[in-house]
Amino acid sequence: MKECIFCKIINGDIPTRTVYEDNDIIVFMDNDPSQNGHMLIVPKKHYTDFTELDNDIILKINEVTKKMKDLIYERLNADGIRLVNNYGLYQVVKHYHLHIIPAYKNKQEIINIDEVYSKLK
Repeated sequence: MKECIFCKIINGDIPTRTVYEDNDIIVFMDNDPSQNGHMLIVPKKHYTDFTELDNDIILKINEVTKKMKDLIYERLNADGIRLVNNYGLYQVVKHYHLHIIPAYKNKQEIINIDEVYSKLK
């Protein structure tokens, strides 16, 4: 998918704040976070949406999600997480991705992404 922004990120054409990467998955900071530590978990292979995912990649996404939850709790002192997958009308980027959004008991102001990123790396 030449026009897919996530494929461009995966190919290194667009710089991003990568928190985790392996052969199948990349996790990077959301550029417009709804909470400090908001990340996107993205398979490197282009799947338009969750209906195209095979069981192996679903398992891998879940494993990485658990790692990112642990990282968020350890480094950002989050009190919970929200996992969001948009589909159809709500899916802006047509490359499957899972939002992992930290939750905090005490309301936080959104701070500079680079500052949050430095805590996660």
